[in-house]
Amino acid sequence: MEKSIVLESARGVRNGKVQLTFSQIVNVGASNTNVLGLLNASDERFSSQKPRFAWVTGQKSDIEKQFGISLEGLAEGDSLEIGQVDPKLSSAPEVSLNIQITETTEGSEYDVANFETRAKRAGKDGDFIMSEGMYIYVNSTVVAGEAAHKVYKETTRLATTAGGSAIADALGA
Repeated sequence: MEKSIVLESARGVRNGKVQLTFSQIVNVGASNTNVLGLLNASDERFSSQKPRFAWVTGQKSDIEKQFGISLEGLAEGDSLEIGQVDPKLSSAPEVSLNIQITETTEGSEYDVANFETRAKRAGKDGDFIMSEGMYIYVNSTVVAGEAAHKVYKETTRLATTAGGSAIADALGA
């Protein structure tokens, strides 16, 4: 079960639409205990669980109807802080919203062109995490109901020449 989802903010974007930002601490179902994490629990780089973010763009009127939020006067480039914990859709108030993580080796045109920042890594500047020699791209979406995460279990690392990561630091590399 996931932790609470938060509707963080709304931002006016092109064509009169609004982009909503959601956050949630997500458990993608890793069944093995991370011994490295346990042995470095006092190092905040290992112990702090960070939320995942997902962005959803929609029509102002539909967002107002579903979430009961007034977006009147929100122009392109304007932001509205919301901070609503466990928001509900008016059309399905009994269903919880969750962030769903889907990993794929088929990135969008933008993902592939910007793989240095879009491909999955072990830490901010760490090794690339690969599946069968291909970069993994992580997509976050908001779903109504339980999330059905899709993550690659069998992965390898491709070393980078960038600076060290928390794991490399812990290993004394």
